[in-house]
Amino acid sequence: MDKNLYNFILKYSLKQQVIITVLSVISFFPYYYYLSMPKTIVNQGIEGKGVSFPIDVWGLGLLRLDHTHYLFLLCAGFLALVIIQQCFKYAINYFQGVAGERMLRRLRYELYARILRFPLPTFRRTSQGEIIPMVIAEVEPIGGFIGESFALPIFQGGMLLVIFTFLVIQNPLMAVAAVSLYPIQFYFVPRMQAKVRALGRERIKNQRRLSDRIGETISGIPELHTHDASHPMLAEFTRRLSISYWIRVEIFQRKFMIKFLNNFIQQLGPFFFYAIGGYLTIQGHMDVGTVVAAVNAHKEMGAPWKELLNHYQTREDVKQKYEQVVSQFEPDGLRGEEDQNAEPAEPVSLAGPVAVSGVVLNDDQDQPILENLTLSLPWPSRVAVVGDHGRDELLQLLARMIPPGRGKILINDRNLADLTETVAGRRLAYVGASSYIFNTTLGNNLFLGLRHRPMVPRQLDGVERARFERDMSEALASGNSPYDPDADWTDYPAAGARGAEDITTVAITALRTAAFDEDVYQIGMRGTLDPQKKPDVAERVLAARVAFREKLNSGALADLVENWDPTRYNSNATVAENLMFGTARDATYQEDNLARDPHVLGVLDSVGLRQRFLQIGYEVAGTMVELFADLPPDHEFFQQFSFISSDDLPDYKDLLLRTKPDALDQLAEPDRVRLMSLPFRLVLARHRLGHFNEAERDAILKARRIFAETLPAERRDAIAFFDPDQFTVSSSIVDNILFGRVAYGQAQAQEKIGRVIADVVEQMQLREPIIEVGLQFEVGIAGARLTAAQRQKLAIARALVKRPDWLMLSEATATLDPRSHAQVVRAVVEARKDAGLVWSLQRAADCELFDTVVVIEHGRVTQCGPYAELCEKHGRFKQMLAPA
Repeated sequence: MDKNLYNFILKYSLKQQVIITVLSVISFFPYYYYLSMPKTIVNQGIEGKGVSFPIDVWGLGLLRLDHTHYLFLLCAGFLALVIIQQCFKYAINYFQGVAGERMLRRLRYELYARILRFPLPTFRRTSQGEIIPMVIAEVEPIGGFIGESFALPIFQGGMLLVIFTFLVIQNPLMAVAAVSLYPIQFYFVPRMQAKVRALGRERIKNQRRLSDRIGETISGIPELHTHDASHPMLAEFTRRLSISYWIRVEIFQRKFMIKFLNNFIQQLGPFFFYAIGGYLTIQGHMDVGTVVAAVNAHKEMGAPWKELLNHYQTREDVKQKYEQVVSQFEPDGLRGEEDQNAEPAEPVSLAGPVAVSGVVLNDDQDQPILENLTLSLPWPSRVAVVGDHGRDELLQLLARMIPPGRGKILINDRNLADLTETVAGRRLAYVGASSYIFNTTLGNNLFLGLRHRPMVPRQLDGVERARFERDMSEALASGNSPYDPDADWTDYPAAGARGAEDITTVAITALRTAAFDEDVYQIGMRGTLDPQKKPDVAERVLAARVAFREKLNSGALADLVENWDPTRYNSNATVAENLMFGTARDATYQEDNLARDPHVLGVLDSVGLRQRFLQIGYEVAGTMVELFADLPPDHEFFQQFSFISSDDLPDYKDLLLRTKPDALDQLAEPDRVRLMSLPFRLVLARHRLGHFNEAERDAILKARRIFAETLPAERRDAIAFFDPDQFTVSSSIVDNILFGRVAYGQAQAQEKIGRVIADVVEQMQLREPIIEVGLQFEVGIAGARLTAAQRQKLAIARALVKRPDWLMLSEATATLDPRSHAQVVRAVVEARKDAGLVWSLQRAADCELFDTVVVIEHGRVTQCGPYAELCEKHGRFKQMLAPA
C-alpha cells in the first residue's frame, strides 16, 4: 500500500478525479451569470433602467417583449441558471460519492487481504477489538475525503474566486470588506478544529479499548460469574465511559465556539454591505440592484469558504488516519500479495523427506523456543513428537504457519520460505489443540481445504447475468476479488472424488477416520430433507418407513411406537400435534402461536373446547408452579416433566396470584394467551395430569377434521400434514421413518428403536444421503452448536479430506475422551501409512503406533528413532514411559 494518501488516490482514481475537476471548472461559467442575474432583474426587469420597451431580446426582431413579460423572461432565466447549477452540483457530488465509495471499498479489501497475510504472532499482540474498528469504522472518513480530495478545493475555491471577482467588478471596496475578516478566520478556526479532531482521535482510541473490553467480557463471562467479578469490570467500564464523557464535553465547548466565531464573521459581511452599499446608493454612486446582488453573492461566499476550511482540516486529519492505519497493517513478517495469488505453473508436490537444519525461533520477548534445531524425517513416515515446550512451534514451522528466525526447512528439496500459500496451503495441513470452526454449514467447514479458486462457474442468464456482470465489473474497478462467491469452488480431484456426485463418499472416509461419521449421521437424522431436490432419497425414506413398521410388527416391539392415525388420538404426541395432525412449516402454527391464532380459536369454539383450554391452562400452571417452584433450574425433572421453563415459572406464579378461577373470562389478552398455550404442550402419556378425558380427546379428533377442512387456502403451505404415503417435509428424517411417537415409559425404547432404524437405514442404503443432510447443518458462531470434541473431530476430518502430503497434528485430540482419543490416533496413523504425518503427543505411550519418535528438550532434538529402539535407550523418552 502507498504510505502517501495522495499517491494512493492518484494511483487508483486519477480518471475519476479528472472528470470531477473538469465538471467543476465548466460549472464556473454559468455560476457567474447566476450571481449577476439578480442585479439585472432588479435594475432592468423591475426598475427598467437603461431599457426601452418593448425590447428586442435577441436583436433580431424575433422576440419583442413589454416590461412585464421581460421581467418574467429574466426570472425564467434565473430559474434555468439555478437548475443548471444544481445539475452540475448533482453530477459532481455523484461522481465524488462513487469515487470515494469505490476507493473505500478498495481500501477495506486491501486491509482485509493484509489481515489474511498477517504473521501469527501479530494476533497475539493485537486484539480483534482493535483491528475490526479500523477496517469498518475508522477508514470511513477516508473514503469520503478521497472523493472530494481534488474536486472540493477546486470547485469550492473556484466558486469563491468567481464570487470575489463578481464583487470586485461591482465595487472593489465592498469586495475587500467581504473578505477582510477571512484571514483571521483562516488562522483561528483550523487551529481550534485541529484540537477538536485530536480530541476525536482520543475518543476513538478509548472507544477501541471499550470495544476490546466488551469483547473480552463476552468471552470471559463464565469466569466472571464463577468468581463474582462483575463489579470490578463495571468499575473499569465506568472509568472508560468517564474518559469518553469528558472528551465529548470538551469537544462540545470547542465545537460550538467555532460555530459562534464562524457565524459572527459571516454576519459581519451583510453589515458592511448594508452600511457601505447603502451609503454609496444614497450618494448616487451605486444602484440598488448592485447592493442586492452583492449581498446575495456574499451569502453564496459563506458556503464555499466554510467547505474550504473544513477540507483543509479534514485533509490533515485523514492523512494522519490513513498513515496510522497503513502502519498498523504493515507488521513485521507481512507476506506479499503474491503469497495469496501466485498460482504455480505446474502442480507442486511436497511428498518427500523433511530436512530441518539450524532452526532458531524466539518468542515475543526474544527468549529462545527452538535453538539450533536439526531434524531429518524420511518419506513416507509417521512421526510422533514428545517432550517439553517447542513441540507445537516445530509443527507450525513445518506447516509454514510461522517463519523461523534463522535456519532452513526443506520438504521434498523445496525451501518452505520460497513456497507460497497457494502451494503450502494445499500440500500441508495443521490441526492444533483448538481449531476454529466457521459460522457456516458443517460441509463448508469440512471442505474448506478444497476451496481455493472457482472450479465450475454458475450458469446464469437474463437479469441474473446482467447483475452478475455489473457486480464483477465494479469489483474489478475497486480492486476487489474477481471471483464469483456462488460458483462451485470445490476441487474434487484434490479429495480423490470425480465430482459432486461422490464427494460425500470421500468425506465419509475422512469423517470415519476422525470418528465423526456417527455424529454427522445423527445430526442428519435430526435434519430435514427437501423431497423436491432429492426425490429418490425421499422415496427411500418412505420405503424405510414401511420396512421399519414391518420389523416392529414382526417382533415384540410393536408397542414401542404409536403411529400417526387420522382416526385416533396419539397419546405420546402433544395436543398441538394431535389437533393439527401435522408439523408447522413456519412460525404461523408453532405451539406458542396457536393460542392467539383466529383460525385455531374458531376451531376450538366449534367443538366447545375454547373455554376448557383456558381452564386446563390455569390448572396446569398451578400444578407446574406447585411441583417445580422449589427445584433448581438444572434439575432433571424440568427436562422430563415440565413444559414451563424455570425462567418462566415466576411469571406464571405472579399470573396465578392475580387471577381468580371464576374470572378467567376477564383476563387480559396476553394473560389469556399465556394460559391457553399450556394445554397445547401437554403429552398425555407423559405428563399424566388427568386432563383431556375420552370425550375431550374425541372433541380434539373432531377439531382435527374441521381444522384441515376449513384451513384458509393461503395457509395451506404453513403445515405439512401427516400422510402415511407422503414424505412430511418439515419433519426430521428420523420422524419420517418413525411416522409416530415413541411410547413413553417403555424400558430401553429409544435404544431398541435406534437399532431397528439403523438396520432399515442400511437396508435402504440411506446412510450416505443422511450424512449428506448432516453436512448441511449450520454449526453456529465458532461452531457453538457442536461440542468441543465434535469441533476437534471436524478439524481433523477437514485436514484429512484434502489429502495433504504432510499432516501436522499438535495435541489435536486433547478434548476427546481416552477411548475416542485412542480410536482417532489409531485410525489417522493407519490412514497416513503411505504419506507424511507428524503428531505432537502428550503421552509417550501413544508413540508405539508411529514409525519414528522425536524427543524435544529445551528447544533441541535430543532423541530420534523407532519406538522400540528408544524404549531400550536410557534417556528422556524412557523416563516418560515410566509410570508416575
